[in-house]
Amino acid sequence: MNLSVFDLFKIGIGPSSSHTVGPMWAAVKFAESCAAEPVSRVIIDLYGSLALTGRGHCTDKAVLLGLSGERPDEIDSDVVDVIVERIRKRRKLRFARNREIDFDEATDLRFHETEALPYHPNGMRFTTHGEAGPVLRSEVFYSVGGGFVVSEAEASGPETAIVDRGAVTHEFDTAAELLAIGDRTGQSIARILYANERTWRDVEAIDTGIDRIWAVMNDCIDRGCRNEGTLPGGLNVKRRAPALFRTLTTVPSCDSLVQLDWVSLFALAVNEENAA
Repeated sequence: MNLSVFDLFKIGIGPSSSHTVGPMWAAVKFAESCAAEPVSRVIIDLYGSLALTGRGHCTDKAVLLGLSGERPDEIDSDVVDVIVERIRKRRKLRFARNREIDFDEATDLRFHETEALPYHPNGMRFTTHGEAGPVLRSEVFYSVGGGFVVSEAEASGPETAIVDRGAVTHEFDTAAELLAIGDRTGQSIARILYANERTWRDVEAIDTGIDRIWAVMNDCIDRGCRNEGTLPGGLNVKRRAPALFRTLTTVPSCDSLVQLDWVSLFALAVNEENAA
């Protein structure tokens, strides 16, 4: 399987790639596929792990956002709660940014805690209805980890790989094979992977994409160091990154152990931002 760096370094909202980002992408894909149809109602059924732990991982919010046409790699995290609260308060959802439909979360978003779909624990079904009540479309998706999503057709096919982009300059399946390529060519891992990316994208697209990933990472660190308060979820967990940031800014940075403290701070800041 040949994966791109952009498959691995996904931009999305927290707290979970499998329970938040994946379901949001599934909802986006489903909504976009039937945006032109006369949809008047949409039903979401969550199964297995998505049903059991979905509320704690914001799966409910994720599917509402996705059905509204919001994408996890583009949405401003500051407007997430605004959009969700508007849907819940008005009981209306702007399906695929196309048409406003009635939406009652109590009846239209269902958690099947004792049921699971066959291919994977993270299963979900989206069903749309027309004005007179008939089913227009019903599709199953699985969030298989890392933000990857497969449809029921893909899951039941002969090849259930998440993605395979075809042949690349340097083929490898294991770390040992990657290191052997480096020994043979004299290239670094970064250069080897860059050459593979060139199979699918031009230099400008690669560099622009990597710059965007770094900008999002940097912004996430900054937000985590800046945002005070308690993390959502009801456990009253206080954010620790801002206090640690203030402490480290007063300590000389020439000590190598202090440098490691900064690395730990960045990880903590991102962890807390994703949890929020």
